Amino acid sequence: MWTCPDCDRIFKTFNQSHMCTNTTIDEIFEGKPDVLLLAFDKLLIGVIDWEPCSVGTSTKSIVFTKEKAWLIVRPMSKELDIKFYFSEIIQHKLIFKTTLFGNKCAHHIRVKDDSQITTELLQLIRNGYDFA
Repeated sequence: MWTCPDCDRIFKTFNQSHMCTNTTIDEIFEGKPDVLLLAFDKLLIGVIDWEPCSVGTSTKSIVFTKEKAWLIVRPMSKELDIKFYFSEIIQHKLIFKTTLFGNKCAHHIRVKDDSQITTELLQLIRNGYDFA
């Protein structure tokens, strides 16, 4: 694991190419509805004890990293886009869309408030954590 000395993000590969940012989570949520921040907080509480796990930011999203990024949360105007990676397509009612990304599949879940951060959702994204 390598930590960028400029932005403190953690990466699997030494000197990994990336765009440094010092954007905070609060800045990413600026101008977004408070219900999205509450949903993110509930998601964070649900996964923070999964070790190892680090949380950092990119320009417009929050990135959760194990040995590699496994969960990316992007606040949109009315929803959180929660993306996790897995080795194959998972068919599930909570998955909004799936895209191929190299040798893995990106699964997107959209939530509008914290009531949608359920045990079922957390169990589903645990696939991404275990895959990483």
